[in-house]
Amino acid sequence: MSNELLQAFQLLKSKQWVDLTHTFGPDSPHFQSFDAAEFETLFDHDQGFFAQSFKFAGQYGTHLDAPIHFVRNARYLEELDLKELVLPLVVIDKSAEAAANPDYALGIGDIRSFEAEHGEIEEGTFVALRTDWSKRWPSQEAFENEGADGKNHAPGWSVDALRFLFHERKIKAIGHETFDTDATIDFQKNGALIAEYYVLEQDTYQVELLKNLDLLPPKGAVIFNLVPKAFKASGFPVRSFAILP
Repeated sequence: MSNELLQAFQLLKSKQWVDLTHTFGPDSPHFQSFDAAEFETLFDHDQGFFAQSFKFAGQYGTHLDAPIHFVRNARYLEELDLKELVLPLVVIDKSAEAAANPDYALGIGDIRSFEAEHGEIEEGTFVALRTDWSKRWPSQEAFENEGADGKNHAPGWSVDALRFLFHERKIKAIGHETFDTDATIDFQKNGALIAEYYVLEQDTYQVELLKNLDLLPPKGAVIFNLVPKAFKASGFPVRSFAILP
């Protein structure tokens, strides 16, 4: 290891590291179309060693969606470059708005207000939407947030905001604390996850069900998204964490 690389390593180790990943299991919140995870003990210590079998959808717990998840003939998880998975991190805090209105969708005006305070969002960044929805973990009911109308209500991104970020600011990827990219009210209106399709159509990835975004600064941190290299996978649980400046 070169002296320069070793110094960089020591600098990173001296910083505060924040886990952005939920611990998940059979009872954890998950997208309603998926079965609950199944964990099975195959061998225990009385048999010589402890080993388990795990069964769950690729989009389970804090997870990374590859482009192929929604887009035909797009990249699989294994085709993502390592350097794509480590990015400068921007956190846009809309937790107060989501608390007041669970149907809140981030708009271009929110981005411009953020930039007026914190400066323009740089090219090649990972932009995370903080709504504090992760604090509802581990309740499936609280995550779905069914209203008196019998419909779920959860915040998300507007397509206009995503288009602005990817085309005007040329960001690299996004993340959020909810099951989906789209606010549920938009999904119900459109009959499809249009915002999620739009993100993955940019030949990039997103991370869903993040946590601890409230512990991060608006700018200056770096996010690491460590994910298994499953063959021809559309997504997989990820170990995401941030290093603070």
